[in-house]
Amino acid sequence: MSQPIGNPAHIGNLNAGQLGPQPTFLPEDHPDVEARARMEAGEEALDVVRDLPASCLAWAVLADEAFTEGRQVESYAFARVGYHRGLDALRGAGWRGAGPIPYSHVVNRGFLRSLYALGRAAASINEAEEAQRVEKFLRESDPDAIEAIPAEPAV
Repeated sequence: MSQPIGNPAHIGNLNAGQLGPQPTFLPEDHPDVEARARMEAGEEALDVVRDLPASCLAWAVLADEAFTEGRQVESYAFARVGYHRGLDALRGAGWRGAGPIPYSHVVNRGFLRSLYALGRAAASINEAEEAQRVEKFLRESDPDAIEAIPAEPAV
């Protein structure tokens, strides 16, 4: 036997890093692509979400706006919609409830922003357990997202 049993680098023909859930990437035709382009062109998130209700990004932007204006309950509601729209899209892209959702993939950012906004709003309305669950989910999805999201331009 040429490798230690406790930490195998390869199992058969597989690299040990290939085991477990693989990263999920939302497709380039996801509504967030059009939503991002429209909001970057100056369109309001409220108008975008009317046309693209499956856009996690538009819901996340609405959640951010509400939170900034002190409307935490509305922020929570907007973020929850974006989160659920994102879960639907992730499942459609092959995600099975576990595994990385890389922030580096721009199309994934709407979901991750909705998730971040949900945790922030949950904490602000004293939903501590939910805020902790959301933070854990966000860290498991992509640990870099927690630092990157607040620094990201609003769109």
